[in-house]
Amino acid sequence: MNTSPVWEPPRTGDETAHLLGALDRQRMTFWWKAEGLDAAGLRTRVGASSLTLGGLLKHLAGVEAVAGTWRLDGSSPGSPWAEVDWQATPSWDFDSAADDPPEELYARYVQAVATTRGRHREAIAADGLDRIISWGEEFGIELSLRRMLFDLLEEYGRHTGHADLLREAVDGRVGEDPPEDWSPPAAWT
Repeated sequence: MNTSPVWEPPRTGDETAHLLGALDRQRMTFWWKAEGLDAAGLRTRVGASSLTLGGLLKHLAGVEAVAGTWRLDGSSPGSPWAEVDWQATPSWDFDSAADDPPEELYARYVQAVATTRGRHREAIAADGLDRIISWGEEFGIELSLRRMLFDLLEEYGRHTGHADLLREAVDGRVGEDPPEDWSPPAAWT
């Protein structure tokens, strides 16, 4: 059941609808907090923190890419994620974002979310939330798709809070939800 506004999770439904709806709400809220800024806005910091909206965009694009590939089925997340030496540069995504043009940061994030949403929905349609995913293999355990989606929701909850503070510092944008006439990227709907 679709609800209005588009970022609201369903009012009724099963576990899958609620989990995916909550995750999409976090994605859309994060996007609303990050969208439409120039390079200076994407590089703004608050206090002693090194976090920026640009860094969060790039980080979450990587999280999405990995969650839709390597963690899900063992496939490569592709460039640039597969080429990074994460052991040597664990904060590469956050740090390197300052060198990326805003258009690239935005496009990479929008595409990563669109692709991952599609791959997760296909996996759920085929095998349900109990599907065992590749991520647990490195730890010698079984992890379900459900567990990964909850971890992704937690990641968004943490970083959407960061984005809240950063966006307010850039131009004063505040609020829990986008305005009623707001729309997410077309690639997500």
